[in-house]
Amino acid sequence: QVQLVESGGGLVQAGGSLRLSCAASGRSFSNYGVGWFRQAPGKERLFVAAFSWNGDNTYYADSVKGRFTISRDNAKNTLYLQMNSLKPEDTAFYYCAARRGGPYYYSSSYEYWGQGTQVTVSS
Repeated sequence: QVQLVESGGGLVQAGGSLRLSCAASGRSFSNYGVGWFRQAPGKERLFVAAFSWNGDNTYYADSVKGRFTISRDNAKNTLYLQMNSLKPEDTAFYYCAARRGGPYYYSSSYEYWGQGTQVTVSS
């Protein structure tokens, strides 16, 4: 079992930055592939960024590539998402998640989810 708790969301103006954190407890964080998803009201949950299963590679949705950076600190059991140059269309609930297999871009691959944190970008 892995418990995930996100933090760091908030209200920011377009062009601003936020850093999301995801603290994991339970089993070792390093045993899982981890990633971030987001869900806007009335829309499906979409892939944002993820680490490969072994943690050697990172992947990003085209919509955030060059603006967002995923990172992790295994010693602290924490996952991060640095979000720069934010746009109003980035407004959504952001979730961190952990998987033990399956494609990184499928939400169904992820077994554990946090409760989410709201990010609102004003124009």
